[in-house]
Amino acid sequence: MTESRAPRDHVHPTMRIALLCVVSVVQFGLCVRPLVEYAYQPRWVAVAAFTVLALVTATCGVWVVRRMPIPAAVVVIGTVATLAASAGATHVLPPGGHFGTPDWSFGLVGWHLLLLLLERVPVLLTALAVHLTASLGQFLLAGVPDRAEIGAAGIVAFGTASIQLAVVPLSRMLHRRSRQAMSVTAERDRLITRVMSAEQWEREQRTVFAGQLGVTLPLLADLADGVLDPRDDDTRRRCCLAATQLRRLFAENDEVPDPLVHEVTACADEAERRGVEVSLAVSGAAVAVPSDVRRELTSPVVATLAAARSYARVSVLRTHEDVRVAVMADVGTNVVTATSPLVEIDCDTYGECVRMEARWRTRNS
Repeated sequence: MTESRAPRDHVHPTMRIALLCVVSVVQFGLCVRPLVEYAYQPRWVAVAAFTVLALVTATCGVWVVRRMPIPAAVVVIGTVATLAASAGATHVLPPGGHFGTPDWSFGLVGWHLLLLLLERVPVLLTALAVHLTASLGQFLLAGVPDRAEIGAAGIVAFGTASIQLAVVPLSRMLHRRSRQAMSVTAERDRLITRVMSAEQWEREQRTVFAGQLGVTLPLLADLADGVLDPRDDDTRRRCCLAATQLRRLFAENDEVPDPLVHEVTACADEAERRGVEVSLAVSGAAVAVPSDVRRELTSPVVATLAAARSYARVSVLRTHEDVRVAVMADVGTNVVTATSPLVEIDCDTYGECVRMEARWRTRNS
């Protein structure tokens, strides 16, 4: 499996794209007309505030359309510029224009702050509170309002703030649900991967068992049909070879710290059951050896131990460069081991003794 990663956030980039569209529509679709129709004193301040807010929108759009987080420096400068533009636009409102149609910046600024601070909820709430407090303060400083004006201002402020603040829990809920869905998907993918790995391992094991049984079954069939005589030396040697191969195959599936030595030991135990005196020497730290390479390394051990008559010496040597498995035994017949593309196999004869060695170069694997 690959390294575990946190699920990527897709909600906030999507929400920012939606907020960018809202800001653009509100500013250029709803705020241009009041800016042109009403008399602001001086007008250039209102125009400058509108321009600053448009620049903030355009700057944020550079990262938003690419679904990238807005840099912290842009967020800080954009938030300060947005609040300053709001204060400037509110300061030049015509008499009686607070929280009315001329006050185009009141609702617009909240959407700008959402666009800038969507992922920074405490800062967003603070900025919205500053914006609302500054607007109310300028409203009260413009003159003593009557009850109707206070009620209208409260309705506008409450309605606008409620709509804009509703975006925060909505985005958090979507973000939480998205993370949950992605976690479930990731867990499902992990389970699928584990199932596929288990199925692949099972297929490999069936292939290996089929290969071994393909040699053993004809032998058993010939013994059952009387074609082979159990008293014959060649038949007994073939039975010993098949038993040793199956014993090594069963040992291959065991969960042990050192699989190679475990499989060699299993072969030696099978020979000892037949009365062969076996000595085993192991040198070097355990090395991770693939299962197919282990089969080839133990092949000379299986063949030689199956043919050994009275004694055998087995050695396992592990270094940083190679892994060697050697066996010397007194055999009563020639031991033939096929060549392997994975390991180097050498065979030497000393009278009635045969020494076979398999070598796997770890640095070339």
